[in-house]
This record gives sequence, structure tokens and C-alpha cells, in this order.
Amino acid sequence: MNKNMGDILDNLAQEVDKISEKDMSEEKEKILEEKDKVEEKEKIQTNSIMGQLFKKSSICFPELGNSIEGFVIDVSSNEIYLDLGIFGTGVVLGKEIKDGLGSEKLKIGDKVMATIIELENEEGYMELSIREASYEKSWDNIEEKIKNQEKVIVKIVSANKGGLLVDINGVSGFLPVSQLSSQNYPRVEDGDKNKILTLLKKLVSQELEVCIIDADRETEKLIVSEKAAQSDKDKEAISSLKAGDIVLGEISGVVDFGAFVKFVPNIEKNDKNEKRGEKRLEGLVHISELAWQLIEDPRTIVKVGDSVKAQIIGIDKEKISLSIRSLQKDPWVEVTKKYKTGDIVSGVVNKINHFGAFVYLDKDIHGLAHISEMAKNYPGKSINEMIKVEESYNWKILSIEAKTHRMGLVLTQEKISEDKLEEEAKEKKEVKSKSKEKEKKEVKSKEDKGEKPKKIKKEKKEKDGKNLVKKEKKEKK
Repeated sequence: MNKNMGDILDNLAQEVDKISEKDMSEEKEKILEEKDKVEEKEKIQTNSIMGQLFKKSSICFPELGNSIEGFVIDVSSNEIYLDLGIFGTGVVLGKEIKDGLGSEKLKIGDKVMATIIELENEEGYMELSIREASYEKSWDNIEEKIKNQEKVIVKIVSANKGGLLVDINGVSGFLPVSQLSSQNYPRVEDGDKNKILTLLKKLVSQELEVCIIDADRETEKLIVSEKAAQSDKDKEAISSLKAGDIVLGEISGVVDFGAFVKFVPNIEKNDKNEKRGEKRLEGLVHISELAWQLIEDPRTIVKVGDSVKAQIIGIDKEKISLSIRSLQKDPWVEVTKKYKTGDIVSGVVNKINHFGAFVYLDKDIHGLAHISEMAKNYPGKSINEMIKVEESYNWKILSIEAKTHRMGLVLTQEKISEDKLEEEAKEKKEVKSKSKEKEKKEVKSKEDKGEKPKKIKKEKKEKDGKNLVKKEKKEKK
């Protein structure tokens, strides 16, 4: 019985396999028939005119973030509708209408590039942004300018203490103070940031030519430089200069280490009819090159606006070093005719430091009273006990080194000889005469500039008052 049951099961299995194979074969035939029909249909479509057009077409269906071109078909205050051709109609709403490129108001028929921000809104329109498209276009333009190392024109939007905020076709950028050209750099004597800001604000709404020195679309970082844009022009102007040339200019800034002078190259006389707009360069007169005397503060020698003549003593790339004193007679050349070792002279203490005191014998010649000499002659006394700044004392000349502009002095109780006193009196008279001549020239210069006589008289009165106080101090001594 078990054997018969097993045979029955085997026969059933064989029959099932036969049925499955038959069904599978029929299903396979059906699939192949369907495939043949589809291929035949595609072949017919491909061979048709429309099929040929689709085959030749390079249509790429738009996606979010893509830029798409369209024509304005309707304009209102808050909406603009665009004909997008085969992709239907697009709409630009509200703030997305704004074009950062500064284009004129859109009108029907205008061709516009926009960015897709929604493929289909509730009303069935493709939602677009002109603002975003123009912004991206601006960045494309910026990156192209960087690649080609081109200069761009920017508009100054606002100013802060660090520099200027600029606009390049709707993209905000920054122009640091340090990257301004010498023409626009705000030179403020005391470095007051509020004064610097006041000068920077004068540039707001102006347009400047700049170079883009750093840009990052992802972080929206954009740094520009006016100085870099002027570099080629500066190099061209500087190439016509050489050490030894004499220039006429104006003091543009005074700092602790010297003074800046702006000048026009190759203009040898201060002519009011000189070419306007010609490139002005700027050089530095170091404190040691302002005058032959010892200078503590450059502001006592020159002030902003002063007209000066200077000589070029060095050019390093775009840096120009100038000297005013090189055009003046070196008073140390004939120092030995006036002073000799062993002479007793009067001199005013200019400064006291840890190694001694600087003493002026006249307006140009100074000497050093070294602390070792003072201690040797006055043991047990400190230098500050013996002398005071701006006070006059008698000094003995210990040494003179004209070439290095050095003179050794020591405080003495000895009296000045009659001859030396007469010589000093004569010199003071000459200085006074020269001072009066200088005052007359200053008054005439101010009158030529159209300043009121009252102001000139007031300044002269103040100056005379200061000189009178100095005279009274000397008489008391």
C-alpha cells in the first residue's frame, strides 16, 4: 500500500511539472509578443516626423535651482508672469522680482533669466526668482573678473571704522582702510578712529576702481582693494622717477615717524595750472630726513597742507623715500668754524634720558652731555638734580665729530668769554631778522590764498605773545 501511494505521488509531481512548463512557455510567448509590439510601435514613432524631432531635440527638463529663460507677458507691482515656452508659464512674486544688477523696470516683451524655486505652486505655475538669478549671475561675473584679473567699478554704500562697504551688481563687499589708495587714505595725525570715520564717510556714494583680492561664493565673502587697482598706474608713474630727483608737493599726513608728501611726478615748479587729474604719488619723509636738528615730534617741523620741496633718496617697488633736509645746507659742515673743543658755551637742555642729556647750542647744533662725564665732575649727584629740561646752562665742549654730527659736552661753572657772548648776541639778532622775514612771507602767502587779515593779525599776535614769554624767561635766568 505504501509503495502504491509513493507511485501515485510521483506521478502527480510529474504532471504538475508538465503543466508548469506549459504555462511558463505560454507566458514567455506572451511577453515576447508584447515586446515585439512595443518595439514595432517605437520604430513607427521614430520613423515619424514627430519622432525624428524628439530624437534631434536636446530638451532637458528643468529642476529646482536651475536657471530658465522667459519673456515677460504680464507685469504688476507684486507679480510678473513669464512665458517659458514648452514649460508653460512662470510667476515671480514679491521680493523675488528685485534685480540686483540694477536693471531698469521690466516691461512686457523683455527677456529675463530667473531661477526655479518651485516646480509647480498651488495655482499650477512654476515659481521663479529674478533676484536669485541676478545674484548668481553677479557671482559668475565676479569669478570671471578674478580669473581675468580685471578691475571693477564699485559703489560705496556706507562706512565704518574699519573701512567701506561696497556693492558690485547687488553683491556686498568690503574695502578695508588699509586697501585704500594714497589718494583716499584717511591720514589722521593722532589716529583718532572717529576722525578716520568722518573722512571715510566723505567717500560714500562715490564710485571707485578696485581689484577683487578675495572672494568666496559659498560664504558670500568679497574683499576688494583700491590700492591694488592703482598699482599698475603707480608703477608706470614711478618708473619715470629716480633717486636724486627733486619734487614739489604737499604734506598729506604727519605721524610720529615722519611726514607723508603727495606730489605730481615731473612737475618742477609749483604751477597752479598743472594738469588736473594727473596721477599723484605719495612718498615718506622719515623724521631723520625732515631737518638737520634733533627732532622729537615731526609736528613741530611740518603740518598738513604745507607746501614742501623734497628730494627722492630711495625707491623700493612702490615705496618712495624723500628727504627735505638734503636740500638744506648741512650746518655741521662749518661747525668747527663756530665751535671749538674747550669752548664754554650756553645751551638749552632738550631731553634727559638714562645715558645723559641732549643740549642745543643753537637751532641746528646739538651735543650730548654723557652721564659718565657728569658723574665724574659732579660725584654723588644725579643728573636730574643738576639740570632741568628747557633750562639754559653753561657747557664745556669736550669733542666735535662733524662727519657723524656728534658733540661731547659737560656741565661747567665756568663763564662764557666776552667774544663768545658777542658772537651769540649777533647770531640771535640774525635769527630774529630771519624770523621776521619768514613771518612776512607767511602773511603774504595767506593773503594770496584769500584769508582774512584779521585772522592773520590774530595769529601774529599769538606768535608775538609766545616769543615775549620766552624772552621774559631768558631775562629771569
